[in-house]
Amino acid sequence: MFRSPKPIFSASTIAIVGASERAKWPKTIWQNLKNNGYAGKVYPINPRRDEVYGVPCYHDFGSLPEPADLALVIVPAAAVQGVIEDGAKHGLKAATVYAGYLGEGTDPEIVGRGAALKELCQDAGITLAGPNCMGGMAFKEKIFAYPNGGICKPSPGPVAAVFQSGGTLQFWVQSAQSRGLRFSYAMSSGNEIGLDLADYINFFVEDPATRIIVLFIEGTRRPEEFMRACARALKASKPIIVLKTGRTQRARESALSHTGAIGGDWQAFEALCERYGIIHCPSLDDMMETALAFSQGRLPAGSGIGFVTTSGGTVDLLHDYGEVEGTSMPEFQPETVARMQPLVPKQMTPGNPLDSGIPAGNDVLAELCQAALDDPATDILAVAGQISAGRADIEAGAPMKALLDRTTKPVIGFGRMRYNVGEDGIAYQDEIGIPYLQGLPETLRALGGLVFYGARAGREIAALPAPTGTPENLENDAFADLLAANGVTLPKAALADDGDGAAEAAVGIGFPVALKVLAPAFSHKTEVGGVLLGLSSADEVAAGAATLAGRIRAADATAEITGYLVQEMVSGVEMIVGARDDALYGPVILVGTGGVMVELMGDAAMRLLPVDEHDVKAMIAGLKGKELLAGFRGAPPADFDALVAAVVGLGRVYLDHRHLLADLEVNPLIVRERGAGVAAVDVRPVKRQDQAAQLKTASQGD
Repeated sequence: MFRSPKPIFSASTIAIVGASERAKWPKTIWQNLKNNGYAGKVYPINPRRDEVYGVPCYHDFGSLPEPADLALVIVPAAAVQGVIEDGAKHGLKAATVYAGYLGEGTDPEIVGRGAALKELCQDAGITLAGPNCMGGMAFKEKIFAYPNGGICKPSPGPVAAVFQSGGTLQFWVQSAQSRGLRFSYAMSSGNEIGLDLADYINFFVEDPATRIIVLFIEGTRRPEEFMRACARALKASKPIIVLKTGRTQRARESALSHTGAIGGDWQAFEALCERYGIIHCPSLDDMMETALAFSQGRLPAGSGIGFVTTSGGTVDLLHDYGEVEGTSMPEFQPETVARMQPLVPKQMTPGNPLDSGIPAGNDVLAELCQAALDDPATDILAVAGQISAGRADIEAGAPMKALLDRTTKPVIGFGRMRYNVGEDGIAYQDEIGIPYLQGLPETLRALGGLVFYGARAGREIAALPAPTGTPENLENDAFADLLAANGVTLPKAALADDGDGAAEAAVGIGFPVALKVLAPAFSHKTEVGGVLLGLSSADEVAAGAATLAGRIRAADATAEITGYLVQEMVSGVEMIVGARDDALYGPVILVGTGGVMVELMGDAAMRLLPVDEHDVKAMIAGLKGKELLAGFRGAPPADFDALVAAVVGLGRVYLDHRHLLADLEVNPLIVRERGAGVAAVDVRPVKRQDQAAQLKTASQGD
């Protein structure tokens, strides 16, 4: 269920509660509303003042000449409840509460205040923004309820921003405005006791003036609604550009303590971004450059970027940074090179990125750019250049502007380093329609954001199918058959009650074999030495069983040993595949370099379920261990197709049994050489009702 912030953004009467001559925030907001064209009425409220700002001051809501649509409540936390109660009695529709100490953290008094305020607003039908925020700005409606006068004057534009950090909002908006970005709305959402990120996103999706959504996230309070809103934005082709804190454990703990939000698992959030087409930025600077890149309103049809520069050094840097960022810079076609050659110095051979020397004027530069644009491998044209900080000659940019009229591809300018852009520079940028980005790494990541979103815009996210699996599917041979039918084949294996039975089973399987002790108290048996590999005779297996039993009893004398698992030894590339239910974002699947290396190296990729072959191939392409699959140092290539099928299949099994399983992991999944398939050496299914208990299967954990 979404709640509309429209009452916050469209009020025709506003009351500033806590108005005084000495308090900076209410005074600044009063001036913002009075000096920047707000057409409605503004009433100051303070029970201890009869006049403020040279106008009558009212003691409460009941003394106002008319009901207030919106109250800007700038009073201490302890007084907020009484203010809202008074407003509710006199027709108040919405409120922005600025005070902290209302709902955040763990202090019982503060948490209780927040709960009481939430209940009051719900019962009274009052739309609540905040608390613990700095308000916001509706540029079209000229409701400037933010305590900063400098960012309230620019004309409206297509960018809507919601920051959970109110202080960060003003600095980012101010910097973005200095680069030419214009806003429809900019809101500091605070503790989100009322309106939250999902509500704002949903509103912006429906707002015709908003084309780009920018978020600063510390945590998501209603993940399901957040995902629904993001799905709506993706379908409407309105990009969401995000900077999220919480990459580190300390950042997650900080967000939890001061906003009441749950940071969530970092990899799961990245998987969310991949599924819902959210452009996830590593810094505030990146978020600004990316928003600028999207401000042109064009998306590429593919990933190829053609670069035109006037510097060999820039070309070298683009190669270096591009390799790190995974930027696609396809070689220009021979016919493109032939068109470019007469336009560059004779000693230069045109390539991508292009070092054009110093072109003889903008007409020549535009001709080079046109050649690059016409190349079939070019999906985005990026042109090195810098906007003058002084008076810009718009006429000189006419040849570049004409490029846009002859193509639908994005055309982006970029500079090597940061520099100041004056008002004339912004006017130049607006006039020719080409956004000028700053900083090479930031530029490449912004262009990567265009490529990422261009492949996803307009996509509709289907709802997850209901699980239909039964408990019987997860037992013994039925589970092994279910896995095999989904591409997760098990090695030859047998269960035995004792050492003699294990030796007999090994003879039937064929040597060499692996032997594992089955002890429910130790799910990770490698940690207690519960696995022996490469046993080559029945006597070795029988003796090995006694050895393993001794190790278990040394670790825990009371531990129960339920038997032994004998498996054929298999060789190949070790991978890990696991599916689980993320607490915030739902079912996810992980694939990575297997065995103990996944913990040592962290070489893994995650996606939201379901996944298809395309998704899995993209996951594997991002792993360092992908080189092992290709055949590293003379080893035969691994069965890549079988690995992809196994990952897709395991995800399918988990999705269909997610009401029964909390976790389903294969580690290692051995990928044999090409054509030989995979072997799920260790499968660890964990029942949902008891995450410590293992389901008994033919492959029984590690």
